[in-house]
Amino acid sequence: MPQYTALVTLLAVLFYVFLGTRVAAAHGKFGVKLPAVTGHPEFERVHRIHMNTLEWMPIFLPTLWLCAVYLNDIAAAALGLVWIGGRILYYAGYRKAVEKRTPGFLIQAVVCVVLLIGALAGIFMQWSGG
Repeated sequence: MPQYTALVTLLAVLFYVFLGTRVAAAHGKFGVKLPAVTGHPEFERVHRIHMNTLEWMPIFLPTLWLCAVYLNDIAAAALGLVWIGGRILYYAGYRKAVEKRTPGFLIQAVVCVVLLIGALAGIFMQWSGG
């Protein structure tokens, strides 16, 4: 069982929960009454960080696990940590200004592509008996 990938998965989930707490706090701080998700630009950026992370989780988690199972647990987990780092950079940049989100976004997107390639390579190697 991919133990390192399991730990990284939990870290990703904890980071997502952290982002959820930031959205809840921003509702109060910027006076955006539920169920509204618009109103103050700083609130909207925090909300988009949370939602964009949610949008990427269904891409990240399956590719992370398929890469771990079919190729290598440690490599997948290391890439998963880089993905989390990219999401943290995305969070830190986007909180300041929309334009500052790009480096973190690119890091996490590239990691997902590498995980996808790793998963495909692992699956094909198993099919071919390698």
